[in-house]
Amino acid sequence: MAEDEVVPEALRPTPEQLDFDLDLALGSIVTIRSEVPADAFTAGVLGTERTGSGVVIARKGLILTIGYLITEAETIWLTTRDGRALPGAVMGSDQATGFGLVQALGRLDLPAFSFGSVRNLRRGSRVVVAGQGGRPTALLATVAGKQEFAGYWEYLIDEALFTRPAHPSWGGAACIDLSGHLVGIGSLLIQTEPAEGDDEANGNMIVPIDLLPPVMDDLMRYGRPNRPPRPWLGMYTADTAKRPVVVGLASDGPADSAGVEVGDMVVEVAGEDIEDLADMLRRVWSLGDAGVEIPLTVIRDGEPLGLRVRSADRDRFLKQPPLH
Repeated sequence: MAEDEVVPEALRPTPEQLDFDLDLALGSIVTIRSEVPADAFTAGVLGTERTGSGVVIARKGLILTIGYLITEAETIWLTTRDGRALPGAVMGSDQATGFGLVQALGRLDLPAFSFGSVRNLRRGSRVVVAGQGGRPTALLATVAGKQEFAGYWEYLIDEALFTRPAHPSWGGAACIDLSGHLVGIGSLLIQTEPAEGDDEANGNMIVPIDLLPPVMDDLMRYGRPNRPPRPWLGMYTADTAKRPVVVGLASDGPADSAGVEVGDMVVEVAGEDIEDLADMLRRVWSLGDAGVEIPLTVIRDGEPLGLRVRSADRDRFLKQPPLH
């Protein structure tokens, strides 16, 4: 375990703070290492070698993780806390929630986590955020809030969980309530300026486990939700004090092909004013399924410009997992 993955001892939970067997629970968190082809669509942004954690959610070796660790993965290896290594296979992923499922190709013989709910958490609630590696990776964190989260890669969830302080190895980490139930999966580092009187403001965005049951069966059966895909623009957009601004483009993606440029400020979707990234995404998705044409009005060089973007299914740009 790398030194920068270890949680300072003062920030780790103690047995008297918990209503469950922490060591037993931590044994059901594994390391996920994936290798992605160099020509994969996400290789340039996410890299070709990815490492994070996964959580056993079924005794037959089904593992829940964050999807970006396994997107376009050609090879997956799982390592348990006791040092066993075995291969894994991608079962499915969901662009809307961000979850990914991996099946261990061998016997894990690890107990499965039961699910809790973020509905039972409030601002100030305590949770454990933990990666693979036992107690040195367990962080006693505080819920800083539950609120909407919009990601520049065309991602939006209505109620993400935010915890503080930040876990040093958050990708795929388990978020566990004080009764030992899995309430979410670590997704992002959130960097903010500390408020007056605070030593640390950085934290993590956690994807709530509540989003998994509605798509679980589809991911197991089809590898993705069994519904028409949302329209995807391939347009990386960030909120500013004024309006959303394009900060990047997927090469040869829909927006790139339609003439959208980095620096364009998006002010209308299909003739309706938009205020922020979440507003823009909801408006785009309301116009139909993947393939629908999306009219955009942008401000470029101080002048309004109308563009029409033929949306696509994001998954069609990704390499599909090998069959096992």
